[in-house]
Amino acid sequence: MKGTAVLGDDILDTVEYARPSEGGDVISTILRREVTYDQRQGTCAEYFQVPSANCTKDSDCVQGEVDFAGHGRRTGRCVQYYNHTFKTCEIQTWCPIEEYAVVREPEIREAINFTVFIRNSIHFPKFKVLRGNIKDASNRRDMQKYLTKCHYDEEKEPYCPNFRLGYIANKANENVTDLYRTGGVIGVFINWKCNLDLDPSHCKPTYSFRRLDLRKNQTSSGYYYRFAKYYSKNGVESRTLIKAFGIRLDVIVHGHAGKFSPIPTIISTVTAMTSVAIVSDPLISF
Repeated sequence: MKGTAVLGDDILDTVEYARPSEGGDVISTILRREVTYDQRQGTCAEYFQVPSANCTKDSDCVQGEVDFAGHGRRTGRCVQYYNHTFKTCEIQTWCPIEEYAVVREPEIREAINFTVFIRNSIHFPKFKVLRGNIKDASNRRDMQKYLTKCHYDEEKEPYCPNFRLGYIANKANENVTDLYRTGGVIGVFINWKCNLDLDPSHCKPTYSFRRLDLRKNQTSSGYYYRFAKYYSKNGVESRTLIKAFGIRLDVIVHGHAGKFSPIPTIISTVTAMTSVAIVSDPLISF
């Protein structure tokens, strides 16, 4: 989402009206940040790569005009572009603009080892069967101890709900270096295929992982969002603008169950519930 709005004397940019979705079956974590410090509402030169922003005289800049690709409302003045010799149209916005003053921070290398806790349950109402992706345990303390230490393994730990981000990226055939640079959206597919003529313990999930954003389209690939931290400095509202690149996980559940009967085989539709979180010490409630 991109665009600039005017509210009274203030300029609202994307940071102030858009937020990434979180919770339920979607979660994201930051891999690196680009930070613009100490922005204030004021007037400054528009970014020189914005269409029609370059100028040589005031008449090149239409007062009150808001460019969709720009950062704010034009004042009608043609001003020097910061410490450069050329000029661009002056705008009312949060100054200094991000492209001029941004500081690119180092990658958060530890992030790839963060653990994602994915709790999923599935209900086959026709058969009155409810299954979950966490091993049943009568002792809460033992369950807590298990969840604190385990990591998912298809063969050894199929009922552990803890997945390292690095494991997910690897299973999705993703280059971790590229993810640090651009971010990305990865689908976590939980598949339930249950033969209910067998013991319910055979009804367990399998997982697959796939990149969802279009890597071939460089303008729309990757995943990032902006947010701001606001504060007062010398009585003036200021903010630190943060552009965060990261991994977004979308959890998608598929399932069906079958059971032999004198009538043709019954296939049940499903109801699934999922919650995800980035955790260091997983917790489970009963």
